[in-house]
Amino acid sequence: MTLQAALVILVFSGLFAVKTTLAAQHVIGGSEGWEQSVDFDSWSSDKSFKVGDQLVFKYSGLHSVVELGSETAYKSCDLGTPVNSLSSGNDVVKLSKTGTRYFACGTPGHCQSGMKVKVNVVSADSTAVPSPGSDSSSGSDSGSSTGSDSGSSTGSGSGSSSGQGLRASVGYILAVGSLVIGLVWAF
Repeated sequence: MTLQAALVILVFSGLFAVKTTLAAQHVIGGSEGWEQSVDFDSWSSDKSFKVGDQLVFKYSGLHSVVELGSETAYKSCDLGTPVNSLSSGNDVVKLSKTGTRYFACGTPGHCQSGMKVKVNVVSADSTAVPSPGSDSSSGSDSGSSTGSDSGSSTGSGSGSSSGQGLRASVGYILAVGSLVIGLVWAF
């Protein structure tokens, strides 16, 4: 009976770990991508960005992605001292810690016309959905980016634009399947 109890505890621990480590891939702007016609404040208002998630910027050669180091630079569209600049048209940025990240288009005039997005990153186990206008961040993930924080990718990008539905579905399927297998094996 002790072995069975240990197996059940192990299964539940594994399920919790799987649920909290599944990362989402957020295509900025959804199906429209990183384009001037998108209202990025509205798009991001119902999204939850968690540590480990990835932001995917898909755009034409007309645009680029500039990461800004402060809210002041974001609000004033000051692109003069970027934290990082990307221009592949299919850029992936990993969210490696909590805090607020600021992104804008580097094409002159585009940021001023609203082509910018503010992303509040919460811990992986958080269930809160932050609003883009909130200032409840614990710090900015600024400084020079490394290959693990951002870069270019040629992935398929077929993930959901919010990633939350996919994250929940896969997590629960793995959880139920692992629980059933663990209980059948234990008894």
